[in-house]
Amino acid sequence: MNRLLTVMLWSVIAAAFIGPGTITTCVSAGAQFDLQLLWTLGFSTIACLVLQEASARVTIITGRDLGGAIRRRLRGRRIGPLALLLVLGGILLGCAAYEAGNILGAVAGASLGLPLSGTAVTLVCGGVSALLLWFGKTRNVARVLGGAIGLMGIAFVLVAFRLAPSPAGIVHHLLVPSAPGGSTLLVLGLIGTTVVPYNLFLGSELARGQSLGQMRFGLAVAVPIGGLLSMAILIVGTAVPAPFEYSTLSSTLTDRLGGGAAPLFAVGLFIAGLSSAITAPLAAAVTARGLFGAGRPDLWTDRGRRYRAVWITVLLVGVGFGLAGTKPIPAILLAQAFNGLLLPFVTVFLFIVINDAEVMGNAGRNRWFANVMMAGVTLVTLLLGARLSLGAAASALGRPAPDAATILILASLAAALVAIPVIRGARRTPSAAG
Repeated sequence: MNRLLTVMLWSVIAAAFIGPGTITTCVSAGAQFDLQLLWTLGFSTIACLVLQEASARVTIITGRDLGGAIRRRLRGRRIGPLALLLVLGGILLGCAAYEAGNILGAVAGASLGLPLSGTAVTLVCGGVSALLLWFGKTRNVARVLGGAIGLMGIAFVLVAFRLAPSPAGIVHHLLVPSAPGGSTLLVLGLIGTTVVPYNLFLGSELARGQSLGQMRFGLAVAVPIGGLLSMAILIVGTAVPAPFEYSTLSSTLTDRLGGGAAPLFAVGLFIAGLSSAITAPLAAAVTARGLFGAGRPDLWTDRGRRYRAVWITVLLVGVGFGLAGTKPIPAILLAQAFNGLLLPFVTVFLFIVINDAEVMGNAGRNRWFANVMMAGVTLVTLLLGARLSLGAAASALGRPAPDAATILILASLAAALVAIPVIRGARRTPSAAG
């Protein structure tokens, strides 16, 4: 029973990253490139596992969550307050953008299955989220979401199974990377929608009171299940002509698989939106507490005024977009852009902290294999951030987007700069650091 509760607790990570953004990106990948980008989800699932384990280990070893560890690492430095504000601002903006996509995705799912107005579904989603966050503690909310991810998974896996994909094709494309022409943005999007910055702060909070063994067991079960669900969604996308809309997907599934497939997809999309609509405000509040809650901890408890003010603000942003009738797919793509810009920033901080003997002690630091894995993940997130940042700048200036070689060179230079504080922190000893 304890192991089941541990898995349900950590399933909130899967519930957070399998939202409407993941569905949109995975279905787009399947619709445009069939199974060819399946390997990307395999890689991003491993990356998610590596980063989530590191952020949770920070809490278990130090007693501080990731936000607190970052605050301590920057203590006394002139850039410290600015860096903390940048992290918090990025998380809040990212969560607000995600929340808009989550509410709109839940509305789209409900509209596919039932003749309900978008206003009614938005208010229901907002009300359910608010009640659960207002009265529930972080761990209880996480376990409720663990049950939701189970229902969502059943819906998507059943639809994917009914499409009867080739097992040999799945194995081949999962193990053999390929990058067909025009797939670069989707490859980065699949990584960015699985490795979500605010999940690192949320996972760090969930690790309180757990042993390393409990945490690693929970993550080792929950995160791969989330990765498998993302793969099932991509398989569903192979049945859809590109470009897709949710209504087109629903009608295509009905034509291919009969009347039962479309309601299953609608249920999965609704639960994905609703579960993520709860986790985005929760993660924003947890992050703000970690970064700025040391001075007045009474205001940052689960029922503290400042803690509630953060999640209420993020939730209201999503509800506002839902009531305004904004189209879901553009809002979801905006959230993905925020994620891509913030992810390398948070990953770099985590990489530095997890290797700092002053913070982690000799026993808690990464070993060589973990550092190899994390270095690879950090480089990929830098590529993602460089691609989106340079693309946005080029678009604003009316210039062509930079080529892949330019992005790779800039990301590699950034990675080399990151290596300097990582090496310095690793060379320190706890006694020398004081």
